[in-house]
Amino acid sequence: MSTKKTAFSEFMSDARYIASTNKLTFGAALILLALVVLAVIGPAIAPYDPIATDAAKTLLKPSWAHPFGTDALGRDILSRVIYATRLDLGIAVGAVAVSFFIGLALGSIAGYAGGWTDTIIGRLMDTIMAFPLFVLAMGIVAALGNNVFNIMVATAIINLPFYTRFARAEVNVISKLTYVEAARMGGNGSVRILATHITPNILPKMVVQASLNLGWAILNAAGLSFIGLGVRPPTPEWGIMVSEGAPYIFSGEWWTFVFPGLALVIAVFCFNLVGDGLRDLIDPRART
Repeated sequence: MSTKKTAFSEFMSDARYIASTNKLTFGAALILLALVVLAVIGPAIAPYDPIATDAAKTLLKPSWAHPFGTDALGRDILSRVIYATRLDLGIAVGAVAVSFFIGLALGSIAGYAGGWTDTIIGRLMDTIMAFPLFVLAMGIVAALGNNVFNIMVATAIINLPFYTRFARAEVNVISKLTYVEAARMGGNGSVRILATHITPNILPKMVVQASLNLGWAILNAAGLSFIGLGVRPPTPEWGIMVSEGAPYIFSGEWWTFVFPGLALVIAVFCFNLVGDGLRDLIDPRART
């Protein structure tokens, strides 16, 4: 119990140190927390129906009634940005979670078993990475159909090699350490060794990789929507909103694309900053 308390107190001490010395990362964590809260309660606080059109209110400038203005169909952009938060974060978290756990399992098996198992899994990951990843995601969504589930599947597939390769490299190193050899000589089976002695030691680093990857997953989903292969209109989604506002770049209705674009930039930027902070928290040697 005392050891656990000591480890926890050291973790909290490191967290406080990072928060005090890196205000930007701490601020990014607070913004991400706000985005998560907004994703949960957003539909309850949105001032308007995000898909309700009003021909009398098309392309209105930002005002007290419509803080982010309205789009070409008279829809309130603030409400659409709020609703889109849940969808975009949901797609990113779901896709990264799937690729994280499948990649962890495949990489652990490949790194521990070696031989033909390692070769087959490695070549499968090489095949995925042989394609430009966004083009591969486009092909998957075009083949399966553009809905939320298929976008999540496509994003998970193109992220899979990163986690598989990372887990394989870490397991390959850890499996040769003395305490793993001692566990093996003590009669522990391969599954037990992987589950209790190896995997827990690579999880923290993989969590850092996942936090960094969340921002890229959001960009991928928004990119697919921007080119028409993502979520179907009129569903509010940041990429769709930027795409719908793009024709008005030169006509002066800047609010149609600026506000959803800012939401996208802020989310991705904050995920990257928080990922850097987690890396420093887990590996003090990485601190600058």
